[in-house]
Amino acid sequence: MMGLPLAFTEPLLLIGLVSLPMLWWLLRVMPPRPRRIEFPPTRLLFDIAPREETPSRTPWWLTALRLLAAALVIFAAAGPIWNPQTGIAGSKAPLMIMFDDGWSAASNWETRIRAADELIANADNDRRAIALVPLSEPNRDITLMPAGAARVALRQLAPKPYSIERVETLTAVDRFLKATGDCEIAWLSDGVDTGRGEEFLQGLGKTIGDRSLTVFEGGTSSPLALVAAENAAAKMTVKVLRTDSGIAAGTVRALDQKGSPIGEARYTFSPQDKETEAAFDLPVELRNDITRLEISGERSAGAVQLLDKRWRRRAIGIVSGATSETAQPLLAPTFYLTRALAPFADVRLADKGSPQQGITQFLDQKLPMIILADVGTIAPELRERLNAWLDQGGVLVRFAGARLAQAEDDLVPVKLRKGGRTLGGSLTWEKPQHLAAFAGDGPFAGVAVPKDVTVSRQVLAEPDAVLATKSWASLEDGTPLVTGEHRGKGLVSLFHVSADMRWSDLPMSGTFVEMLRRIVDMSGYTSKPGPGVAGEASSETVAPLHILDGFGAFGPPPATAKPLPADYRDRATPDHPPGFYGPAEGPLAVNTLAAADRIAPLNTASLRARHATYTNAEPRDLRGWLLSSALALFLIDALIVALLGGSLAALLRRRAATAVLAIGLVFAGLFSPAPTRADSASDEFAMKAVSQTRLAYVVTGNADVDSIVKAGMGGLTLFLAQRTALEAGDPVGVDPARDELAFFPLIYWPIVPGAPKPPQDAINKIDAYMKQGGTVIFDTRDAVEAPPGENGQSQTPGMQALREILSSLDVPELEPVPREHVLTKTFYLLRDFPGRFNSGQTWVETLPREDDEESAQRPARGGDGVSPIIITSNDLAGAWAIRPDGQPMLPLSPGEPRQREFAFRAGVNIVMYTLTGNYKADQVHAPALIERLGQ
Repeated sequence: MMGLPLAFTEPLLLIGLVSLPMLWWLLRVMPPRPRRIEFPPTRLLFDIAPREETPSRTPWWLTALRLLAAALVIFAAAGPIWNPQTGIAGSKAPLMIMFDDGWSAASNWETRIRAADELIANADNDRRAIALVPLSEPNRDITLMPAGAARVALRQLAPKPYSIERVETLTAVDRFLKATGDCEIAWLSDGVDTGRGEEFLQGLGKTIGDRSLTVFEGGTSSPLALVAAENAAAKMTVKVLRTDSGIAAGTVRALDQKGSPIGEARYTFSPQDKETEAAFDLPVELRNDITRLEISGERSAGAVQLLDKRWRRRAIGIVSGATSETAQPLLAPTFYLTRALAPFADVRLADKGSPQQGITQFLDQKLPMIILADVGTIAPELRERLNAWLDQGGVLVRFAGARLAQAEDDLVPVKLRKGGRTLGGSLTWEKPQHLAAFAGDGPFAGVAVPKDVTVSRQVLAEPDAVLATKSWASLEDGTPLVTGEHRGKGLVSLFHVSADMRWSDLPMSGTFVEMLRRIVDMSGYTSKPGPGVAGEASSETVAPLHILDGFGAFGPPPATAKPLPADYRDRATPDHPPGFYGPAEGPLAVNTLAAADRIAPLNTASLRARHATYTNAEPRDLRGWLLSSALALFLIDALIVALLGGSLAALLRRRAATAVLAIGLVFAGLFSPAPTRADSASDEFAMKAVSQTRLAYVVTGNADVDSIVKAGMGGLTLFLAQRTALEAGDPVGVDPARDELAFFPLIYWPIVPGAPKPPQDAINKIDAYMKQGGTVIFDTRDAVEAPPGENGQSQTPGMQALREILSSLDVPELEPVPREHVLTKTFYLLRDFPGRFNSGQTWVETLPREDDEESAQRPARGGDGVSPIIITSNDLAGAWAIRPDGQPMLPLSPGEPRQREFAFRAGVNIVMYTLTGNYKADQVHAPALIERLGQ
């Protein structure tokens, strides 16, 4: 009708429009408006009209309103249809309908089915045969069928969950057209080019020749797709793709394996954007539970992104036994490990405390992987928890160090020799060792071996028959560098070097990063697996488990779905539709689109065809709209007449509503609990400890020992005030299980034979105190009771009690105080550290070996920090103990001249060492400074 997509089922009723001028005259008349007359009778008599009044005329605009309502009724009676079913007409030739039935057609599938149904209906009216050609099935025979059979075949079609290759169907179309001859063609396009679109258009143009072609496209929303999901360090991101332009926004939903929602993320398209990003800012534990991302309101397989274990970002806990974490954090093992793991894992460092507390913390958090860097002794009950965690699938990676070299532990893949192999040691190398090539069947296969990485120290494994099978990496001399084995469902691995630069320069290399990545990949928790580990399983295949249909819903695998390789990384195909493959506990995800795939609009302007939209293929009956509009106009007319007639002049009186005040009763302080008050004793202890620098000692519960130790620490404090600038406060007795230890730089612990072992909480607090820079002096006070046993191990009751305590502490490797140690030169120059006795040895943490000539000439040598532990048996506090009258409390043995003076000097050196660290080691620069001063 006049170029508009409008038709009438009863066009003869439009003749009623001719009667509208007659209605004009009829509708102009309306009753006269009532007049207001004053009540006095005389005035009423004068105003009485002598004859009957004629009605006034209706306003023109009210007449036009009534005529419009009448016209709408006439149009509605004629049965108007917007977008009438015109179909493809003009000949009696057969009709071939081509379908785009890939994932991009699924979101508007019902619209396409209605369009095809209309085409079939029009062809049926013209007695024309129909052929249906789904472009996803190039091997399907194209045959003509009657309209009834075509409708049945149409309802059996469904969108495919993968991208279709239109080009492959051209051969069958060409064969059909040559056999049929004259034919009209309709192509129901989805408007998306997923590849080779231009090639298809050129081939289609040549194939159809001069035949009539109608392309249906547009009129529907553009399909959306998800690709390239990535579980990054702070958030999970996924790219959202489209083909059209304009401002748009939407939501991506994240679901877990059971289909329960985990979170939502918004995305926004700028006018010209074809690609945007949605980000899920969730904790890593929740992100690791995501197995499906989908666009809300978009029903297609392309709008779904499936995730498996490869996209899970593993949370890794790091526990270090080294004391250099606080002294020199940039040289600490945690620094190198964090930098190496950060690109592909979420690294968590243990809270400041003992290694036992850090391991417990991560086990309570149920982390899948824990790294222990130079952690030696582990409490028996904690070892049991670790073994149970390994049986359930945990991954434990350990790094060697001085503590591990001295410990006896079964949480390593191989049995270790005590001590270590160093340059200049008993098991010596002539020069640092390089790495050997990695085995082709090991977890590090394919990793390049750096030529500049050398190893100067390692812990050695005891040779046995299975050592070779557990060796993942070796040095050029054949000794293992990395070993590992499976424990239950889990894995234990050991790097036979430290995680910092003290034993090798491996942590500075890119090979170190790749080796850690491979170990993480073995558990299948990273989003970008390395190539080495997967190579062993590349020949394995996994069967389909749950498959997506074209609408993005899960269903059973179709008969055409085939198994695929376990390391499959490509997009979905007809043989491998999208979905999950493999076992239910660890399936492999296959998605409709690969991470690098992009979609583009399909430009059909080069085709010689008539273009139609899907909106044109949907007829709409306008009678309801027209009748509703006419009724609304009649109601408006009645309201206007009532207003002009004055019937609404008397308005309803509105009674003033009394405002009701809502008074809320405030109950404050009646039932609220009283504020919690800090324990006064704890506050007093903290204030006393921080008011001055104070020395501390452990209260043993033995009154005689405690009184002597208190007097001894008081005597040392007085000696410090007399001989040094330190004016310390009175010493404080502490209970490690109850009191805060961080206030004190030095704690003296006298060992009492037969005393019960402190609780594990107290041991953990002592361990944490030493790790954070504090120093504990363990004094067995029994140097004269028994001679040393085998290998220098004293067998006195005090030493046995000390071993019981140290068995639960992560103690570093110890050595007798060497002559060049900074402890011998911090204030006084000393050769030994006597107390009441002078026959016992004093032990400190082993210093790093320095083999260069410059270090050999240094007058004082210290480690990276202060030794966290000092062990002696000379009863230092007994020599320092002073009575109130200033006289010594206890005699000395053997009582050599000035023995007590040297005992006090030893105490001064120890206190200065704990307070100032190893600054005396810098005396190596003294000659240069003196020379400069002389100039």
